[in-house]
Amino acid sequence: MAPDVSGKGILLKVDSIADAFRAEVKDGLAAPHRTPTLVGILATNASPSRFYADFTRKQCEGLGVRFILKEVGSAVKQNEGEEARSDGDGVEEAIIEANEDDNVDGIMVYYPIFGGQQDHYLQQIVSPLKDVEGLHSKFHYNLYHNIRFITPASLASTIPSSKVVQPIIDDIPPPGTVKSIIPCTPLGVVKCLEYIGVYNKILTYGDRAYGKTVTVINRSEVVGRPLAALLANDGARVFSVDIDSIQEYTKRPRSSNPTSARQYLPHHTSHLCTLSLEECLAISDVVISAVPSASYRVKTEWLKEGCVCVNVAADKNFEKDVRDKASIYIPAVGKVTILMLLRNLCVQSCVVFNFLRHTMVSRTGVSIQLPPMHCYTAFILWPRFPVLILFNPLVRKGSSMFIFTP
Repeated sequence: MAPDVSGKGILLKVDSIADAFRAEVKDGLAAPHRTPTLVGILATNASPSRFYADFTRKQCEGLGVRFILKEVGSAVKQNEGEEARSDGDGVEEAIIEANEDDNVDGIMVYYPIFGGQQDHYLQQIVSPLKDVEGLHSKFHYNLYHNIRFITPASLASTIPSSKVVQPIIDDIPPPGTVKSIIPCTPLGVVKCLEYIGVYNKILTYGDRAYGKTVTVINRSEVVGRPLAALLANDGARVFSVDIDSIQEYTKRPRSSNPTSARQYLPHHTSHLCTLSLEECLAISDVVISAVPSASYRVKTEWLKEGCVCVNVAADKNFEKDVRDKASIYIPAVGKVTILMLLRNLCVQSCVVFNFLRHTMVSRTGVSIQLPPMHCYTAFILWPRFPVLILFNPLVRKGSSMFIFTP
């Protein structure tokens, strides 16, 4: 990327980044399996949600993904004389219906609907087997604990994993596992940072942001906190800024004993920070803002010379002269975000289900081999309770059998 002739930092549109992942999604869809179906649920008449739904449809159509938009609540157009529907009316029922539809591979809901805890409740209703946004608590738990690979059987468990995280060598899932779904907006931001070289590929996988200081403004459970955790789990020192506090996330906790060995934790920890926002920005190599406010602005004068700035909010959170200080400014990440969502859809529809559904076990307990791309659900009726056994013969023994019980 050549510097701007005016001496300002680079204004980087994410089209080139999105194109790389568009090709990856196309390759995933080219595999010999049925076309995945994504259901979008629109429950308000908010313009940003409607725009995002239309944008999702266009991206799906361009890649050959079947997209179904279910409109409920105030999103439904009213005929003359009909009583107006309220925001969110019928959204829970629409989610449950999509969960139970075997032809649906992924579900996304256009938030905000009610806001706060009620939206969080809706996020937990979406089946983790169909959650392509990565908002279910199972995926948040994995993200915060730096659990990158999971057995599909763990999605059926109600108990969080207590296993010690083993050292990660690379981003290829070990036999018998798949990648845990990561929230698509935070993942999209990380992919942008990888593209521009913030991540150092020479360093060990899982620690390639080491040496970087990052400020993330907004600590919501949808974008801000997951993003801060992702970056810290990749080795960065992260300041997580919210309305009433600033927290520091790091995998390398400071030791009060200078003679003790520094501990390298398997996942980030959170510490209260005594620095002000201005002090955080002054030492930050990367500044990411996701504040949902048209009036909020990050002061350019507070930025570190040569930093990278990324705007994630629908409104611009940076001042017009941001490139006077920033070496690279990314004004929006939406085009990458939607491809991360479709990438997650490929994981959910292709990897997980084809991984599990290679063998059917009959009611008599006899294994019946089926063609690899057929999809079946099978149970053994054990004397006292039903047991579901799913086996993948293409994976080495000991890593491919999963047993589900009530």
